[in-house]
Amino acid sequence: MLEQLQQAGFINDEDYTSSKAEIEAKIYNYQGIVIRSRFKIDKTFLDAATNLQFIARVGAGLESIDEPYAAEKKIQLIAAPEGNRNAVGEQALGMILSLFNKLNNADREIKSGHWNREANRGHELEGKTVGIIGYGNMGKSFAKKLRGFDVEVLCYDIQENVGDANAKQVSLSELQQKSEVLSLHIPWTPQTDKMVNTDFINAFAKPFWLINTSRGKNVVTSDLVEAMKSGKVLGAGLDVLEYEKLSFETLFTEGEIPEAFQYLLNSKNTLLTPHIAGWTFESHVKLAQVIVDKIKQKYFGAS
Repeated sequence: MLEQLQQAGFINDEDYTSSKAEIEAKIYNYQGIVIRSRFKIDKTFLDAATNLQFIARVGAGLESIDEPYAAEKKIQLIAAPEGNRNAVGEQALGMILSLFNKLNNADREIKSGHWNREANRGHELEGKTVGIIGYGNMGKSFAKKLRGFDVEVLCYDIQENVGDANAKQVSLSELQQKSEVLSLHIPWTPQTDKMVNTDFINAFAKPFWLINTSRGKNVVTSDLVEAMKSGKVLGAGLDVLEYEKLSFETLFTEGEIPEAFQYLLNSKNTLLTPHIAGWTFESHVKLAQVIVDKIKQKYFGAS
């Protein structure tokens, strides 16, 4: 990224260690900033950024930025969901296949000296109905991966007419009536915050499997655990957790582990990963390239 931007005529400064206050003290010098997730770009930051023309985040989500205030300031926001959509789609598929076939549990048991075939009898994806909530870059990628599995794929999105040959767009109610697998591919917004709660889960007509590679705070963990205990949720593949910090680096600020999370740690029907669905070696390169291309597009037009 740095090399390509330099070749395009941009002057680049790197700073990965200064505090938010230290960055704010010098941000007026810059026309653009490229970020990950180390701190929130809030009103105070944006007020200090008197010459800023764009904020580019090397990732898919922009929840760490005060988007409405940035728009007021006429600062363009640039994200790169195209860069890691394939990685997310592949992980979502991997998680459901692992859960269905009890791969992780069987692996642990064999390594502990236990050869339990019947206890690890799995399920087939064929013939199931998969519901996808959020049919943008990530949801479309996951649906594409499902094409060879002879499943019915439904999608729900707040945007109209986003369905395609890989997924039929339906109402949320229809998705909840028919789905046996639910995969979340939504941003974290006021509308999606704590969306998957007891009422949401109970609206499903059938017991279902949950995959969440979106944002942890879209799911109420304690409500999910109660649904798993009752059998309403058959299993969960969670790449994200509501306990994550904005920086995605750690889970808990205090030593005590919440009771709901302790249940997930002990559950055989849970697969947990540390927010890595879009975190591949390939996506690392793709994300940077998308950002470079969009910055160059802003200043130089089509290349």
